Amino acid sequence: MTLALILSFTLLMLLAVPVGHALVLSSAFAIYFYGGLPLSIVVQQLYQQTQSFPMLALPFFMLAGTLMLGGTLGNELLAFASKVMQRWKGGPLATTVVASVVFGGVSGSAVANASALGSVLIPWQKRQGYPSALCAANNSTSAVIDILIPPSIPLILYSLISGTSIADLFTAGLLPGVLLAVGLVVACNWIARRRGFAAVDKSATMQELGRLAVLSSPALLLPVLILLGLRFGIATPTEIAVLAVVYALAMSVFFYRDITWSRFQDNLIEAGVATGVVMLVIMGSAAVGWILTFDQVPEKFATWITETVQNPILIILSMNILLLVIGMPLDLPPAILLLGPIFVPLAASIGMDPVQLGLMMVLNLGIGLYTPPIGTTLFISASIAKTSLGATTRELWPFFLVSMIVLALVSYVPAITLY
Repeated sequence: MTLALILSFTLLMLLAVPVGHALVLSSAFAIYFYGGLPLSIVVQQLYQQTQSFPMLALPFFMLAGTLMLGGTLGNELLAFASKVMQRWKGGPLATTVVASVVFGGVSGSAVANASALGSVLIPWQKRQGYPSALCAANNSTSAVIDILIPPSIPLILYSLISGTSIADLFTAGLLPGVLLAVGLVVACNWIARRRGFAAVDKSATMQELGRLAVLSSPALLLPVLILLGLRFGIATPTEIAVLAVVYALAMSVFFYRDITWSRFQDNLIEAGVATGVVMLVIMGSAAVGWILTFDQVPEKFATWITETVQNPILIILSMNILLLVIGMPLDLPPAILLLGPIFVPLAASIGMDPVQLGLMMVLNLGIGLYTPPIGTTLFISASIAKTSLGATTRELWPFFLVSMIVLALVSYVPAITLY
């Protein structure tokens, strides 16, 4: 049954069928091909996966992100990031990195980050004399920081399929996110020095930076409040997500005073559409997961790997290689939902903490978001920059190298995530 599932899913992907629909259709075909099970199992799995209270955290975090970034706050965050970084060589490029850090505490989505920041920063960077392809490469890689800084949508998905604490995952994502940001800033500075790009402006005063920091503080405080609320048990992840929406509304109404009924409706629609896309993938993955469990694929795969490779270092390396290969054609949410049930028992067999595994998977699959042939943030960034995919890919290597170094640290140094 698993073979029929894999073949039909691959065929549907080659036919450019959306991932969520491909998961549902391939599951139905596999069960029909098996012949001994009713097709109603697919419907049951689709429905059952939606009956989860923690799942409600997804739409509320998405709504909080659209509310906070849809108005004045988004502009203030960009102004703060640009003023902080533009006094150094490579500052315009590094602005994207710093903005991804602060936006990551609000949106939790790499794709949303690449689109929102790229549409504003890439044209500005091009006006500063930076090549279009370099701007696109920088934007596509910096967006991955978003899925490490809480609240991270992929980490929530991993928590749902692994049973790992969301609070532990959010806390564990901070240091890797900071390390990746620092590494990318260094790469931007090195590129600017190597190519002779000068600093843009050194005129920003401490008073001006302080004013921008105050105006940006609601977004900067949100991830801190989320972590404190989860760490001290003040509320559940779903309740924290609802409170984040209330917080975002309060900031828009009383602090920035920029909310209108029309914008609120637009934010609701945007969050609803994004939630629908993710939920369809989750529902389809539930049916696929049931088939894999029925065929005992996770247990057989874990047994085969441990008997074949045995060395834990090589097992982790094998997992990373498989994730990199899978992450190239497959988007991040379905890859987590499909590979998570397989990798969790395998990691347990070598004594790897599920929190460390979660960060390794999310970062690894995040790299796939800008790796050809189907890199989502790569396509978005190249389209915004109006440059070719090939030219953008050639500019990726310094950022890719930094990402791989951070991935190696996360994979082999438990203290990076288990502090």
